[in-house]
Parts: sequence; C-alpha cells; structure tokens
Amino acid sequence: MFKGRHFDRSVILLCVRWYLAYNLSHRDLEEMMAERGVNVDHSTVHRWVVHFSPQLLERFNQRKRAVSGRWHIDETYIKVRGKWTYLYRAIDSLGDTVEFFFSEHRDLPSAKRFLRKALARHGRPDRVVIDGSRTNLEAIRSCNAEHRLRNPSRRALKSIQIRTSLYLNNRIEQDHRRVKRRTRAMLGFKSMACAEVILSGIELIHMMRKQQARFAYNPRPSLKAQFELLAA
Repeated sequence: MFKGRHFDRSVILLCVRWYLAYNLSHRDLEEMMAERGVNVDHSTVHRWVVHFSPQLLERFNQRKRAVSGRWHIDETYIKVRGKWTYLYRAIDSLGDTVEFFFSEHRDLPSAKRFLRKALARHGRPDRVVIDGSRTNLEAIRSCNAEHRLRNPSRRALKSIQIRTSLYLNNRIEQDHRRVKRRTRAMLGFKSMACAEVILSGIELIHMMRKQQARFAYNPRPSLKAQFELLAA
C-alpha cells in the first residue's frame, strides 16, 4: 500500500486522518508537519488523501459489521464548482451508516443506483423510512420488484415496508450534520471526482467513530488505531 513512497507510512496516515477528521486545510497540515520537522507540500497531502481514502474505505468495508433491517434514507446537498450536488445516504435503526452515493443529479436513476448499491452490499431491509420524496419512493418500489424477480429461491420475498415520515427521518437528518460540518470548512469542491473521493473518506471517518468495523483484539479502537490496522 505504501511501497515506493518517499515519506514514512506514519506521516502519510497522520495527514490523511487529520485532514478527513478535523477542520484542517492542506496548508494547515503543511505547517503542522513543518513544526514536527517534516517538510511536506500541501499538494502532496492532497494527493495522499485522494489516493489512500478509497483504499482505506475498501479495507474497512471488508471488516464492517452487519446493519439492522430498518433503514432511514435521505439525501443532503454538497456544493461543487458553485453548484449543488447530492449525497444520498442511509443509516439503520441503530444510527450506523448503511451506504452512501454521490451524484450530480437528484432524480430517479440516481436514487435507483444508490439503492442497488445498498442492496447489493447489505441485502434487503425489512423497512425503509423516507421523508416524503416521491423519487425515493419510486426507486424503492422499483428496486424491490427487481430484487424479488431475481430471487433464486422458491420462497416468496416479502415486500419492503415503506414508511413516509418527516419526524421519524430526523434521525438521518441529524446524522448528516457530522458530514456537513467537515465539508462546510472546505468551502466547496473543485470537481465531482475529487468530491466523491474526499466524501468517501469523510464517511469512512464517520463510520470509524461509530465503531462499525470488527477488530479482533480491540473492540473499541481509536481513530489512529483503526487507521493503522487497516493499513497493516
């Protein structure tokens, strides 16, 4: 994972972790590393974040514990190049992150892609709570029908229960805040590709704080310990 890198693994992981977890800029990290005797350019920190965030997320997902069968689904706004884009998110009844999907559009195809991704990774939920979005409602119905048609067993699958409630979906609205708080300090993204990668890293940190991964020797490791375990 770190083969051929000029800097030590501990320096790279520290910069990536601090950038994703706290309201720090690349230049802040450049200055902080200089105070520790490490001369690293802010553009290098950016390249580390973009390169290693997806790899760490992939390793985290291999250890991610199962989610419950009751999901809350909603989307939130993210600014890219001065325009609003959309981050689809789902959490379960315990508040754990189920899945997320970044899209330039807020439409039925985007909602379907998000749901297919969640269903492929976690299987069918028993119930889904939405806030009244007609697009999400149609996407759930469509993906539910597709999943039932592809069912290889002879047993009939129960339909996913759909509940529309602004009040019940406050749970995921509150969960959006942690992600929004970090992106707000970034003052917007310059490209969709960069935004997608960095958002995946922010979601990774959020799941780490929720202790959503299984680690055999330490059931509640710190962020630092989790990064080191994933990079091992």
